[in-house]
Amino acid sequence: METVISPSILSADFANLEHEILRVKNAGAKWVHVDVMDGHFVPNITIGAPVVKSLRKVTDLKLDVHLMISEPDKYIQDFIEAGSDIITFHYEAQINQTLDIIKKIKAHNVLAGLSIKPNTPTDVLKDFIPYLDLVLIMTVEPGFGGQKFMHECVQKIADVKEFARIYKKDNLYIQVDGGINDKTAKICTKMGVNSLVAGSYIFGADDINSAVRSLL
Repeated sequence: METVISPSILSADFANLEHEILRVKNAGAKWVHVDVMDGHFVPNITIGAPVVKSLRKVTDLKLDVHLMISEPDKYIQDFIEAGSDIITFHYEAQINQTLDIIKKIKAHNVLAGLSIKPNTPTDVLKDFIPYLDLVLIMTVEPGFGGQKFMHECVQKIADVKEFARIYKKDNLYIQVDGGINDKTAKICTKMGVNSLVAGSYIFGADDINSAVRSLL
């Protein structure tokens, strides 16, 4: 699979989101990563479904929505109706309802993703791989942008790659988020990652075109 760059708007200029998204599209990005935080599951508050709905009106890029929220089941429908193309939620949020939430997302022809925090073992993902379109491995503690890449999380990429092989999920997106730059991106893609989330590295760059290309 071709490596997909998903710039995180967490680091974008929120007063000019349409322009910021156009900039990364022109630089070659195919997706836009939308970080949704509720101040409870993670210690930060960002945006909700209304912003996703607004973004849907101004871009044809895939909206890659990452729910870092408690009780995602209550809000899945809102994000589906807002126009999300991909909805990723955290395994740690509603452990006993994980499969039900995945099925709810996929029932609406939206790609379903499951994410784990750095301290969560990859074994929890294995039984869900057949149902998933994407696995998101957090390489920082979720909640804030601009953090340093946690190298101890790299082995998790190999684990998920092996799960995908076992279940013959050749089309599974293996995504990483946190501390991604031109150096850490190469570490990840070498291990099997095919989707890279980057925020401050892209939106904080003097040359966004070069920043996006350097991740490929």
